[in-house]
Formats: sequence, C-alpha cells, structure tokens
Amino acid sequence: MWIDLVVIGVYALAMLALGWWGMRRAASQDDYLVAGRRLGPGLYIGTLSAVVLGGASTVGTVKLGYVYGLSGMWLCVALGLGLIVLSLVLAKPLARLKLYTVTHLLADRYSPAAKTVSSAVMFIYDLMLAVTSTIAIGTLVTVLFGVPAWGGVLIGGLIVVIYSTLGGMWSLTLTDIIQFIIMTIGMVGLMLPLTVSYAGGWSAMVAKADPGHFSLTGIGWSTIITYFVIYFLGILIGQDIWQRVFTARSVNVARFAGVAAGLYCILYGVLAALVGVAASVLLPNLDDPNNAFAAVAQLALPHGVLGLIVAAAVAAMMSTSSAGMLAASTLLTRDLIPGITGGEPIERLAIHRLSTCLIGVVTVLLALVVDDVIGALTVAYDILVGGMLVPIIGAMFWKRGSNAGAITAMVTGTITVFIFIAKDGLLANSPIYAGLLVSLVAFVAGSFLRPQHSSPTPVAGNA
Repeated sequence: MWIDLVVIGVYALAMLALGWWGMRRAASQDDYLVAGRRLGPGLYIGTLSAVVLGGASTVGTVKLGYVYGLSGMWLCVALGLGLIVLSLVLAKPLARLKLYTVTHLLADRYSPAAKTVSSAVMFIYDLMLAVTSTIAIGTLVTVLFGVPAWGGVLIGGLIVVIYSTLGGMWSLTLTDIIQFIIMTIGMVGLMLPLTVSYAGGWSAMVAKADPGHFSLTGIGWSTIITYFVIYFLGILIGQDIWQRVFTARSVNVARFAGVAAGLYCILYGVLAALVGVAASVLLPNLDDPNNAFAAVAQLALPHGVLGLIVAAAVAAMMSTSSAGMLAASTLLTRDLIPGITGGEPIERLAIHRLSTCLIGVVTVLLALVVDDVIGALTVAYDILVGGMLVPIIGAMFWKRGSNAGAITAMVTGTITVFIFIAKDGLLANSPIYAGLLVSLVAFVAGSFLRPQHSSPTPVAGNA
C-alpha cells in the first residue's frame, strides 16, 4: 500500500511543480488565459483529450460498463464525435476570431446584454463541470484507501486549485500533457489488460459476463440519443473546450490535432467500458456501481501498478476540474463582472489569479455536498445545451437571429431545464429536451417579433 501512496504523492508533487513552472511562463493575459495562442499538435492533442476525459469519462464510463456493458462507451463516443465535428466545422472560424470566451461571440453578434446573460449560464455550466471531477476524486480515494470522501475532495481539489491559480492555461497545458501520458499508460496499457487477465482472459470474461454486456445498444436507444443531444452538442459550445481551441497556434493544428483528440476519446471510452465489463465479472454484487473502477483496480492490480492507475484516474479528473475552474474564472473576469458593472474586461494577472483561486474554493465546497458524478455532469450539460445551444448556433448561421430572441432563449431554456430537473430528477431525459424546445421556440419567436435593427453576417459566414 505504501508504494501506491508514494506513486500518488510523487504525481501530486509533479503537478504542483508544473504549476510553478507554468506561473513563470504566464507573463501576460494571453499566456494565462490561452497559453499565448501558440500550442503545436502534440501539446494541443494532449490538453484537448485530457480536458474532455474527466471523472465522468473515466469513473463514470467504467460504472456504465459495469451496469450496461460495452454500450457504456456511448458517453465518450458522443464526446469524441463532438470534438471531431467541432474541429472540422467550427475550429477554423473560431481560431481566426482571437477570442477569450464563447460569450464574446454573442456580444459581437447581438449585444453586450446577450453576453452578460450568456456568461451567467456558461459560468454555472463550467462550475458544475469542475465540481463533477472533484467529486470523482473523493469517490476514488474513499474506496481505495479508506479515506473519507471529504478528505479526498479536499486534498485533490486543493492541488488543482493551487496549480490552476499559479499558471493558468500554461499550468493546465503542462499538467495536461503529463496527465494525458499517465492516462494512456494507465488505461490503455495496464488497466484493461490486467483486469481482463484477472478475469481469466478474454474468452473466459466473455463466457462469464451477461450476454447483453456485449450489445452496442444495451444501454437503450433513448439514452444513446440523449447522450448525443447532451454531450455531442455540449462539446460544440462549451467554454472549457473553446478556450482550448483558442490555444492552437494555427487553424491546421486546431483542425487536425482536434480530430486526433476526438478519435482518442472514442477509443478511451471503449476501453473504459470493457474495464466495467471485467468488473461485472469479478465483482458482480457491488453495492454501488459508482465504485466499480476503484474496486476492480484494488482487486486486480498489484501494488505499485495500482498507484499508477489511481494516478491515471486522478489525472483525468484533475484535467477537467482545472479546465472548468479556469473557464469559469475567465467568464467572470472578462464578461460577467464587466457586464454587471458596466466596466472594461479585467486584464490584470493578479486579479485573474485571485478569481481562479476563489472559483476553485467554491468548487471544492460544492463537491463536498454533491455526491453523484454522472448526475452532476448531466446537470452541467443540461444547463449548457438547454440554455446556450440555440442562440450560439443562431449567432453563427442565422442572419435573422436577434438580440431579443437570443436573450429570451437563454433565460427560458435555462429556467425550463431547472424546472424539469426539480420535477423529474437529475438523470431524467426530459430537462434537456424541454429546455431545447422552449429555447428554440423563444429564439425564433423573439427574433421575428423584435428583429435586429441591423443584420450582421453570421460568424461562420466570415470564415
């Protein structure tokens, strides 16, 4: 056990050291928020993959594989395909805009008021995204080492807060690359082969597993479709993802390296789901499927390797958590506070660091009171897609979309999502569909009833 703790401890110290290194490179606002817009293919693939594959994609997909089998891969497949479409269709116009936030696009297309409203919605999404992965850290540490969940949340969360605060996007990029490497070695090279071997080999695992666990649609068509509505569409418009696109040094890097990251995410999802299948064979009577990843790792992996696997899982969670924190902080300082106060966007590095630190503390506090990883992620994406998808896509492709329509769509779509979550529960499909429908109707009706006095060219039309 002590070997595993040493491995994890070394990993944690490395993250803090990279945070300090990133601070030395973050000499300007561009460096802190978008890594100077100069990432090449290798760094870009690593950071984009790491930010997408967080706690839900790792612990959550293994849980889905445990319960539903190979079809649990569809969460990561939806995310990966979203990255591919984003890279091929939207990366070119986005890379040329030289923005910091998604919501700045809405200010250019509609009005400053639209930017302020959208910043509030996007802020909630990014905060919940950070909370999701911070929860997952606590879950993993609890099962493996008997530490209370709050202890794991505090330790892991505070490490993320420190390195994110120090160097901003440069710290995130440097730590993401290490996390990407560890995730690849841990999940692809070790976790799946060792758990399948412990289950008796591939043939024995197939023979012992529930036959339905190798169906691609075992999770149900309604769930698969909902994953695409939530996660595929959410990837297209999330601040945490766009902020990574803004770091690419060229359009070609954003496009082709982004496609490679999307393919990696799909492969990762397939492997994580198969780990869940192995767990269902080895530990068929788990009280809580959320613990499937940690429990099967503890059972099947030798000490030392177990520490590396835990570090790989924590790496995935930290990447997404730090991305959500920095994205929320960027929205707060660049859009939300200036929109409320009527001032200029904040550009001082010290204020950006303070904002990131405060957002991180709030994230850790929220993670202490929420305990469902998939539920928290679903809420985040329900809010994002239900409130933001229609006005953002409208801004890019529909000339008749108006400021009144956009603001009405964001407000009514988000409120509808919250109403249906309260009515039907965190994991219900109804919030996203109801939010999207209400948002679409409000956008079209508002745009026709109160058209824009001038009709700017949609963003995609300028590409």
